[in-house]
Amino acid sequence: MQIRPFADGDTEAVVALWRASGITRPWNDPYRDIARKQAVQPELFLVAEETDVVVGTAMAGYDGHRGWLSYLAVAPERQRSGIGRALVREVEERLRALGCPKLNLQVRGGDEGLISFYRALGFAPDDVVSLGHRLIPDGTPGA
Repeated sequence: MQIRPFADGDTEAVVALWRASGITRPWNDPYRDIARKQAVQPELFLVAEETDVVVGTAMAGYDGHRGWLSYLAVAPERQRSGIGRALVREVEERLRALGCPKLNLQVRGGDEGLISFYRALGFAPDDVVSLGHRLIPDGTPGA
C-alpha cells in the first residue's frame, strides 16, 4: 500500500469510495468538497492506493492552532486491515511537521465502532459542544 497526495485523476474513485463506505451525506457535495480542498492545503488530502486502486482517504487541515481530520474512509472490503490506522498516522506526521500541537475530529453520534477505532488510536472526547453554521448551501440542509 502507498499513501500519497490526492491527484486530479482520483476524483471519481474517491467519490465512489466515500459513497461505498457510507460517509457522504446529501447536504455535502463530495465534488465540491474535493474542489475546495484542492484550493486549500491540497498536500493534506491523502489517498491510500493498492495496485493502482484507491482503497482509502484522509482529508486534513491545519489552521495554526489545531489540526482537523475528515473524510477518513476505507473501502468496505479492506476495513480492519490497517489502512485507516496508516492514514491517521500519516496525517499526524504531516501535521506534526507543520508544528500542529493537537488533532481534532468529529464523529456523528451513535457510531460506536468508529469511536472505538479512534479511541484505540489515542483520541479521547473533548469537553466541548460542536456547533456549525453553513455558509454555502450544497444541498439539503443538514448537520
